[in-house]
Amino acid sequence: MRPPRVVVVTGGARGLGLGLSQAFAAAGDTVVACGRRAPGPAFDAGEFVACDVRQPDEVDAMIAAVADRHGRVDVVVNNAGGAPYAPAATMSPRLFERVIGLNLSGPFFVAQRANQVMQGQEDGGSIINIGSAAAGRPCPGTAPYNAAKAGLAVLGRSLAIEWAPKVRVNTVTVGLLLTETSAGTYGEDLAAVASTVPMGRLAVPGDVAAACLWLASPGARYVTGADISVDGGGETPSFLAAVVRAEEV
Repeated sequence: MRPPRVVVVTGGARGLGLGLSQAFAAAGDTVVACGRRAPGPAFDAGEFVACDVRQPDEVDAMIAAVADRHGRVDVVVNNAGGAPYAPAATMSPRLFERVIGLNLSGPFFVAQRANQVMQGQEDGGSIINIGSAAAGRPCPGTAPYNAAKAGLAVLGRSLAIEWAPKVRVNTVTVGLLLTETSAGTYGEDLAAVASTVPMGRLAVPGDVAAACLWLASPGARYVTGADISVDGGGETPSFLAAVVRAEEV
């Protein structure tokens, strides 16, 4: 039986992040979740540390506190992210910078600081970035988020080269995901949205967690710089809907 690992999950107290925190805790790991807001009553997956990943000083303090308290940092899951709907034509420079900061700069700050700890550990460590299908499937109203997630995928491959062999860096690219905020993102008819996915349903946090648990495990000890899609096969091409409508006429 392996000893418990020390796992940091950013944005780990809500939504997908909570599911990831719970999965690592259920696997016997010591989980430290961080976020900008204190967790709600549903958080039951370890410790919580307040941290805005866009602020390098706060990231330094958070990783240092985890390393001091637990003696090591074995796994980091860079999950914090998101963006409000905002048309590009009228988006303020401040909002653009904040979205890029949360979804690209923040993961880099966390990974950079964690790497400094992991490089000094005999068995190194694993960094997992949570990407999005939006990186390759642009959507109106989320231009900086799409760009940041595309950048995150390339960042992961770059860091994997620089930090090997001690530290592995991988990306899990998530497709359409079912959480408590899905209706606000995809619309009220989630069944119709799910029908566009070859697997016939939206992903749930446990699907993403399974990929992260594997990437953090000894079974993935030779995997770095990878980008694993957890998207149920992607989304049915939109032109097929037009073909069906044409055939019905």
